[in-house]
Amino acid sequence: MKNREAPPFSLLAEIAGWYGTFAIVGAYALNSFAVLATADRSYQLLNLTGALGVAWVCWRKRTWQAFWLESVWAAIACVALARSMFA
Repeated sequence: MKNREAPPFSLLAEIAGWYGTFAIVGAYALNSFAVLATADRSYQLLNLTGALGVAWVCWRKRTWQAFWLESVWAAIACVALARSMFA
């Protein structure tokens, strides 16, 4: 039976993951305090890039539940961005 270990440490992936965490929490905070509306593109971009950053770390660490959560989060942000661009 083959042992499937996580790939070696990647500083870039860790930075992306931390960026993602701050971007998602930041977007939530800015929305909660009425600084950004959910319709703002910057809000959706923070969610999209944040979700992609965290998803990358989850992929590398093989944390599949969180990976799929972040993938769906990114997909929702993509749809919201597309709707705002073509509305």
